[in-house]
Amino acid sequence: MGAAVLHTLFAQSAVGLHVLDTQLRVVRANPLSGVVPAESLVGRHFTDAYHVEQPEKAERMLRRVLDTGVALRGCVMRGRLLDAPGPNRSFRVSIYRLNDTHSRILGLLATVVDINEQEKARTRTACLAAVRTQVGRSLDVAATCEGLVEAVVPVFADFAVVEVVDEVLRGSDPPIGPLGRDVPLRRAAVRGLGGDSRGGLVGEMRRLPVRTPYALAASDLRPRLVQIGPRTPWLDADPDSARVIEATRAHSLIVVPLKLHGTVLGLVSLYRCRGTEPYGENDVPLALTAAAHVALSVDNARRYERDHVIASTVQRRLLPQRNGDRIAVETAHVLLPGRNSGSWFDTISLSGARTALITGNVDGPGLQTAITMGQLRTVIQALAGLDLEPDEVLARLSDIAGHLAVERATLPPGDRLHRQSPWATCLYAVYDPFSRTCTIARAGHPAPVLVTPDGTTTTLDVPEGPPLFSADSSPFATAAFELDEGSVLAFFTGTLLTDHGAASRVRETLAQPGRSLQDLCDDVVYNLPADACPEGAALLLARTGVVPAERAATWDLAHARTTPAIARTLVRDRLDGWNLDEETAEATELIVSELITNAVRYGTPPLQLRLILDRSLTCEVHDSSRVSPHLRHARTVDEGGRGLFIVSQLATHWGTRYSDDGKALWTEQEIPSVADES
Repeated sequence: MGAAVLHTLFAQSAVGLHVLDTQLRVVRANPLSGVVPAESLVGRHFTDAYHVEQPEKAERMLRRVLDTGVALRGCVMRGRLLDAPGPNRSFRVSIYRLNDTHSRILGLLATVVDINEQEKARTRTACLAAVRTQVGRSLDVAATCEGLVEAVVPVFADFAVVEVVDEVLRGSDPPIGPLGRDVPLRRAAVRGLGGDSRGGLVGEMRRLPVRTPYALAASDLRPRLVQIGPRTPWLDADPDSARVIEATRAHSLIVVPLKLHGTVLGLVSLYRCRGTEPYGENDVPLALTAAAHVALSVDNARRYERDHVIASTVQRRLLPQRNGDRIAVETAHVLLPGRNSGSWFDTISLSGARTALITGNVDGPGLQTAITMGQLRTVIQALAGLDLEPDEVLARLSDIAGHLAVERATLPPGDRLHRQSPWATCLYAVYDPFSRTCTIARAGHPAPVLVTPDGTTTTLDVPEGPPLFSADSSPFATAAFELDEGSVLAFFTGTLLTDHGAASRVRETLAQPGRSLQDLCDDVVYNLPADACPEGAALLLARTGVVPAERAATWDLAHARTTPAIARTLVRDRLDGWNLDEETAEATELIVSELITNAVRYGTPPLQLRLILDRSLTCEVHDSSRVSPHLRHARTVDEGGRGLFIVSQLATHWGTRYSDDGKALWTEQEIPSVADES
């Protein structure tokens, strides 16, 4: 019976049986393949009989079983049966020690089962799981394509290339299939042959040559399985692909279109090279499934990119288009693009040659963030014209932000914005060149950095108020700093100073006050790490100065009835020295006369008159009374009440500015020569 069992097993078993002696040589066998006779294996070392890929490792396992007697079950080995055609295959090997009745070691029994198809199926399943895990984690088209090649190489392909329609990378709608011959594709991801091969291929652009698998797949939106040989005819029509195939020694290719709803987003090309099994029909479904997942992820990334481009465009259109240098302040800025489209900055000319310096940030990506930023910027520009203190400006801005938040909360529950709570920060500073003081208030925003003329950098101690849109109703506070002429103020959005290292590098870069402001802005960007500020950032630099003596005139006047006449004479002499035209001089005399008369009649001493010549002509009359004059529309029979009305008709802008020691009535007039030049 024992002999019959052995004979039946070696003659009919579907499992390969191999009896090995103590030298691991085959003594008896029934090989899995009928192509190779059993007799040809006898006398050969087991690792030679199966051309095992890792013979040293396999021999160590065989020796361990021989020495210890502990069976080894289900070990997977890669190899190829002696003289069997084709590439290496996967085998499940179990090894048992053979002992006689006296426990003497006779050798080993090795069972071999061909599990190549099961291993391929398992590999395909694992590869598809990797694709689903790694693809779609990012809303960046290039990162999405890179996720695919990382998932399929080397598990499913030796070399992989993903090409995307060039316009899709910019967020444009993909073209309807079939893909036209003149539509360019750009290589978004390349991987294989020992690692990342991005260096020479990623970013290259090409148009698909006709009568190639690539063109056919993009034309009828069907995959192509191609075996490549030395006489493959279409390689002559595509020399670029021929060079890649020659360099990689590829022998098998699957080309799959990236398609979605009848549109073409690109192509995926998967290559197998020398030493690996060619692609078969069973591999095509995996390529199709992976390509479908990638196409959906690329389209999502494309839509995000389009929305981001729109939001970034709106953001830039809502920001100042050029540096607004003033008579006593020089400014420069830089805006770093990123996912966030809510960073903003501004410089606003105020009365009395003062300048408002503003930076802010609305948290979050998308068009709505840019719109919210534009709303806040518009509000703060309107508030700046009221000559309010910085803390009052932020308090009113916070009130408006609260109204915007209430409006968003009343949107229908199905609206995406209903579930998004806005969040923003802002810093508002006012620089006065006559006192050389800068008054600052901030709402959850980083404090500015001061660079003195000798290069010393200091973070200014400004009390922090609550961010905009927050439930905190704490009051805002201001801090005033007297600055040396030539000092540089640096205003940031928070993303620029994400860690201590970045903050230190920025401060070191700014400690060069002699350089131009724009060069300093650029140097800050150059010294940031490549992965810094993914959300985007804004930087505003301001170099403070004083009003040149030849561009301003100040007089302390007596509080007397004769003062208006004296003031007219002083103004006429000063305007003649500035070579202003007669019409402007006469209008200015009348404005000054009315303002001085009003101050003498209704104000309290001391009285001061100031003229400032910049792009416009500014007249200011200071007195210690805090009573504000009002514009009246006098009737025909009224003897008075027309002073401010006359002023409002002659001046381009006018208003009242309050301070601790009183108020100032000011006017601005356009200067014809300056207006013509602009």
